[in-house]
Amino acid sequence: MTGPAPGSVLAVFAHPDDGELWAGATLALHARHSTVTLAVPHRDNVRDDEARRGAAVLGADLHQVPRLDHALLQRLLLEKRPEIVITHPLNDVHPEHRAVAATVLAAVPEPRIATGRPNRFYSCDTYNSLALDGPVRADVIVDATATFDTKMSALREHASQPIEQHFGPMAEALGRLWGARIGTRYAEAFTAVPILGCLPGATHL
Repeated sequence: MTGPAPGSVLAVFAHPDDGELWAGATLALHARHSTVTLAVPHRDNVRDDEARRGAAVLGADLHQVPRLDHALLQRLLLEKRPEIVITHPLNDVHPEHRAVAATVLAAVPEPRIATGRPNRFYSCDTYNSLALDGPVRADVIVDATATFDTKMSALREHASQPIEQHFGPMAEALGRLWGARIGTRYAEAFTAVPILGCLPGATHL
């Protein structure tokens, strides 16, 4: 990643391991320089504990809530005033991912009008980079080489999930695929989402 130092991030995901899986290296990279808040819903004691450990490995502040609804997200956006918001693709193949993405999209405009933030809004990758309408379109590909080991260490904290059998190998494959696109060992892909009709002018996250 080139350009200015990473800005503050609010990352909102449907499941406790989603942040690590889809954006973990980028979140860890931003956490070196700025505040990263990872918001996920409560699941059960085991998964909530895994979420806390995974976020700690990334260097992110974990915000666990009963459910990610419109009012809560607006309060969180007004409180944190993140420069960047990251969530799932609006056309994700997973219905819970789509629901969270739609809720985030609906919550962003009023805080943006009130505070001027967030400045940039991105969706992340998804299963094998395939959304409902085809391959994920990558507007920004972040060089994740420096923090990819951190991402994988954080992902392995979610031991109740099929990390070694499924999610880990997929993360490795996607990391290498996107890395090859920009000539690095590993990378993560993001798609710009308009905020009140405006797309980010930056070519970096």
